[in-house]
Amino acid sequence: MKRPLIFICSPYSGDVETNLKQARAYCRFALNLGGIPIAPHLLFPQFMDDGNPDERSLALSMNKEILSKCDELWIFGSKVTSGMLLEATEAIKREIPIRRFHRTEAFTCTKQE
Repeated sequence: MKRPLIFICSPYSGDVETNLKQARAYCRFALNLGGIPIAPHLLFPQFMDDGNPDERSLALSMNKEILSKCDELWIFGSKVTSGMLLEATEAIKREIPIRRFHRTEAFTCTKQE
């Protein structure tokens, strides 16, 4: 069975520590449902500066390229940031299916042994 590539779309800026923790849980959720989660906001900040406008612009551009390879975009949480809106707009433009998950308290997924 082919696992679909799922682009994980959730907030990064603001409470970065909490947002990264939640993004990891969203990835686990997608994995548990049979997807291959792709969350650039867990990767790019490891070596890029989101506070640098040029690097942020480059990261957003790379996000679009990664999204073009994905089967679906999943939006998590009740807050949609400007970066998330750009990603969702790109998904619509490319006719990539979008799923929205509002109840963030449901995402307490842990590793399954």
